[in-house]
Amino acid sequence: MSSIVSIRNVSKAFGKQVVLNEISLDIGNGEIFGLLGPSGAGKTTLVKQLVGLDLPSSGENYIFNEKMPSLKLIERIGYMAQSDALYTELSANENLEFFASLYGLKGKERKKRIDDAMELVELKDHLHKLVSNYSGGMKRRLSLAIALLHEPELLILDEPTVGIDPVLRKTIWEGFSEIKNKGTSIIVTTHVMDEAEKCDRLGMIRDGKLIAVGTPDELKTNTKSSNIEEAFLVYGGVKNEG
Repeated sequence: MSSIVSIRNVSKAFGKQVVLNEISLDIGNGEIFGLLGPSGAGKTTLVKQLVGLDLPSSGENYIFNEKMPSLKLIERIGYMAQSDALYTELSANENLEFFASLYGLKGKERKKRIDDAMELVELKDHLHKLVSNYSGGMKRRLSLAIALLHEPELLILDEPTVGIDPVLRKTIWEGFSEIKNKGTSIIVTTHVMDEAEKCDRLGMIRDGKLIAVGTPDELKTNTKSSNIEEAFLVYGGVKNEG
């Protein structure tokens, strides 16, 4: 599997606080890769670097073999931040039309992409509702629809299902599998263990350090664990093996 993302000895410090500590990682083309760790582990800092919103203190990040940040790669990447970047005084459709225009989508293609994205997140019936009248979960789903609009080659999602009910979460993860099958690579940060099980591979992060990488089955087998949460605790040195 060829690498779509290469992270090389990346560290990040804010003053004396080290947020990322010598992270090296390759993420393959056509996989759902999960970054698993508790809040404050460094996941958001890392993905913000991958989309060019932040710089490492040392080390380098490459996407499509190009060093980040790179403006020419923006159209090939879809990004959903932890905080919703929405215009709440506009309708969902107006938000989608605005972002679609930024990506150069026009006419029938634009309408189809908006319809398809809203169908995936089950918001089609709320297309013309003001975003200010959306619930928190609906705003997360709209943010996901916007990230999917231009059918990016790489989709980077920071805690995409926070505030979304379990039934819809399952539907959205089924959608991720469909997107992957169409050729899009996905990086998703999460602290939800059952979501981690759905990833092709996982990188476990704790206190800014990458403590383990592998498929969910490999990580469980290597630690003699029955689930990912147990494996994470073993790799993190929180409990003894066995």
